[in-house]
Amino acid sequence: MALGLSASPPVVVLLLSLLGLAAAGKLLVVPVDGSHWLSMREMLDMLQQKGHEVVVVAPEVTLHIKPSKNFVMKMYPVPFTQEEMDGVPLGLIEDVFEEGTFLERVMRLYQRAKKNSVLFLATCTHLIYNKELIRYLEESKFDAVLTDPFLPCGQIVAEHLSLPSVYFLQQMPCGLEYQATQCPNPPSYVPRAFTDLTDRMTFLQRVKNMIYEIPNFFLCDIVYQPYAKLASEFLQREVTVPDLLRQASIWLVKLDFVLHFPKPLMPNMVLISGVNCAHKKLNQASFGLQWVPQRLFKASRLLL
Repeated sequence: MALGLSASPPVVVLLLSLLGLAAAGKLLVVPVDGSHWLSMREMLDMLQQKGHEVVVVAPEVTLHIKPSKNFVMKMYPVPFTQEEMDGVPLGLIEDVFEEGTFLERVMRLYQRAKKNSVLFLATCTHLIYNKELIRYLEESKFDAVLTDPFLPCGQIVAEHLSLPSVYFLQQMPCGLEYQATQCPNPPSYVPRAFTDLTDRMTFLQRVKNMIYEIPNFFLCDIVYQPYAKLASEFLQREVTVPDLLRQASIWLVKLDFVLHFPKPLMPNMVLISGVNCAHKKLNQASFGLQWVPQRLFKASRLLL
């Protein structure tokens, strides 16, 4: 098992600063919206202060990604409205905390994942097939791509531009980071999310842990298989999502072994605990959840 390196935001900036060595670098950022963006935004501000040129590519309709004086924003049109985008996190919160049997909850999440994946896939499609924007990216001579691989659009762009990529994430659904890096992740020993199990399990608990792994294959197929098809068409060669993910130069993983169970890591996985969300006082209005029942609102605060 590789030892994790717990790092603070300045250490993350130092790692990314090595991209340009003594000189400032030019970084292309393809983010994922929502809470994924909040911690990445803080890091981009620090990179800009270090003299790096940062260019962020984002759709015109977003949840949190907004223009800033600290980076160049390149926006592109998408075929959905702000109302549809705002409904993504609200619908997910309702589905997660609505009561029901295990099978009912799995089916709700399955339908929600299917609906939301169509919207996010459209975002990626309109990015990579925007000829004017892609031409700008090709001519800009970036040094590297920083992206959140939760949705692999950034990696498709990195492959097209033949650029090294840096991943900034907490974890991938269904353990895709382990599949991509061939890192051990045995379901009989590593506790799965929402099982309430520890790393010390009885035989029956290990069986339960493996059963909880089964729905992940269906959920991930719905979300990620369209990206494999899109990437294959755009890059004009057959690729899978793990093929895209394993091209990463370094994985900056936003967790540590204080709040998470120890697990295997690969040499290019660096733990950067303490970088999770922007340091901002949260309130009900900031989430846009005025109409959400109080029970759901309190739960959403725990998640976000």
